[in-house]
Amino acid sequence: MPARRNPFRPTAGATPPILVGRHGLLEQYAESIDDGPGAPWLLTLVTGARGVGKTVMLTELGDVARAKGWVVIDETATSGVMERIAAQADRHRSELGSPDRARVVGGSIGSVISIDLDTPERPVKSWRQRVGALLDVLAGHETGLVVTIDEIHGMDTGELAELAACVQHLIRDGRAISLVMAGLPSAVNDLLNGDVSTFLRRAERMQLDNVPLRMIADSLKEIFEDGGLRISEEDLAEAVAATQGYPFMIQLVGYHLWRRADDQGHLNHEAVTEGIEAARQRLGTMVIAAALADLSRMDRTVLSAMACTDGPSRTADIARAIGRDSKYVGVYRARLMAAGMIRPVGHGQVDFAMPYLREYLAGLVGLAD
Repeated sequence: MPARRNPFRPTAGATPPILVGRHGLLEQYAESIDDGPGAPWLLTLVTGARGVGKTVMLTELGDVARAKGWVVIDETATSGVMERIAAQADRHRSELGSPDRARVVGGSIGSVISIDLDTPERPVKSWRQRVGALLDVLAGHETGLVVTIDEIHGMDTGELAELAACVQHLIRDGRAISLVMAGLPSAVNDLLNGDVSTFLRRAERMQLDNVPLRMIADSLKEIFEDGGLRISEEDLAEAVAATQGYPFMIQLVGYHLWRRADDQGHLNHEAVTEGIEAARQRLGTMVIAAALADLSRMDRTVLSAMACTDGPSRTADIARAIGRDSKYVGVYRARLMAAGMIRPVGHGQVDFAMPYLREYLAGLVGLAD
């Protein structure tokens, strides 16, 4: 194994060494940051199946904004998220200096700022006022605020409605604010089709899909060469195919191949085969098993019935396999789509949304619970 530290990061939310196939999306967002208030991608919904890199994309979008001097607040949609955002806004405002209580003497956002605290601060209470106070300070620096919220499908609908109303007013006021949220596609659709502001339904959709295999091959080859690893074209092609374009699997395969390189940095066929198998096993324990644990017994029964076929499953066939009617299966079909476990592939047909889920359930990869 080479002395250089393994660059791959097969951990949920960890930023990979190279963000494969996402540069165009980042450029779109960077352009909107440059254009300022009213630019389209400042209000964005990032969606995609489990493991496609939604959290990583939020991190990367935040980094794009930070590089341009914007303040970024990262949150997850759990109870109390609105207050946590407001509290962070208060902290940033205090650090930068409020126009209500302080005069900026010199410096920039990235440096120490000297302030005069002679003027008493007026009370700021509502979420909109607290965030607006930070935006007032940032306007003086010709920058703005980005709020990212992960797992948006878990957000309380009341808080979501409040967030939408407040951000909408701030945008109407010409404030430099960006709201970027991420979640599973079907769950996000259900949430937005409910009793929330039409404002959020007009957000740009950033749909993250699997990465083209050619891009994966180029990226893995570049990373291996930079690290002094040598791998044959045939073995590289086998490793790339094993990822099935799934972003998290790219990290797993890369990580386990890197660990199996010899002292001269050579990866032989046996090492590649072992690395791929280790990656598949790890996907089973880290991602698939955890996802299945969140499901009901009947959810898992429906998935097991699907695993008995070699391709997409029809609702009628699943119903026949589990001894229920199609209407009953339809309820669980919708639940599993919302959970990001399956996806529609045609009229009345669904397939697994994660690679190796079929094999896992069939007992070919890992040990199904």
